[in-house]
Amino acid sequence: MNFVEPLVWYIAFLFSATVHEAAHAWTAKMGGDLTAYEGGQVSLDPIPHIKREPIGMTVLPIITSIITGWPFGYASAPYNPYWASRYPHKAAWMALAGPASNLAIVLLCMATAWIGILLGFFQVPMHVRYTSIVAAGSTDLSGSVAFILSILFTLNLVMTILNLIPLPPLDGSAAITLFMSEEQARNVQEMLNNSPFRFLGLFIAWKIFDPVFNALFVLIMNIMYPGSYS
Repeated sequence: MNFVEPLVWYIAFLFSATVHEAAHAWTAKMGGDLTAYEGGQVSLDPIPHIKREPIGMTVLPIITSIITGWPFGYASAPYNPYWASRYPHKAAWMALAGPASNLAIVLLCMATAWIGILLGFFQVPMHVRYTSIVAAGSTDLSGSVAFILSILFTLNLVMTILNLIPLPPLDGSAAITLFMSEEQARNVQEMLNNSPFRFLGLFIAWKIFDPVFNALFVLIMNIMYPGSYS
């Protein structure tokens, strides 16, 4: 069995999840909540994040990468619920910082792909897949880099889209509260944090994710390579 691809997927997950949680933690610190900072989560070192969620950051994504070819896992950054209730808008920015960091990685991957193509290091692929958003150039090294870049792009696009779905308990559910008064935002967040809404939100997100992701993947590929894919 080829373990190289699952290993690359897992390393990409570990990096991306660490960036995601560090963004949550850093934004909370900037907003006045030092809970995650004191726990060591304002860091791009994956160790503090693994210590907080050892199953979600190691065991589960490694097993799923090997079995399904995709890593599935979870992580979390602690925060003070009293702070979040008192400052719901700051808490909303904290929630949205995670997927924003993944979007930044997506954009960085796109820019790297464009530059690589312009320099002849990469080529436009004949057939786009999740693991080949760019094709190898004339060297073996370019093939390996293209593969890693494609996995980073796809995984972070998944994390961005999934976490921006505006349903609890996903980060995107916080977005609507930014357009409300703090009192309204506080009441909405308290309602959305109830277990029935969280389970319903996860169920709906699971049902709609595939068509939403596929449509946005094709859209982005057409932005990268205008008119090439449908």
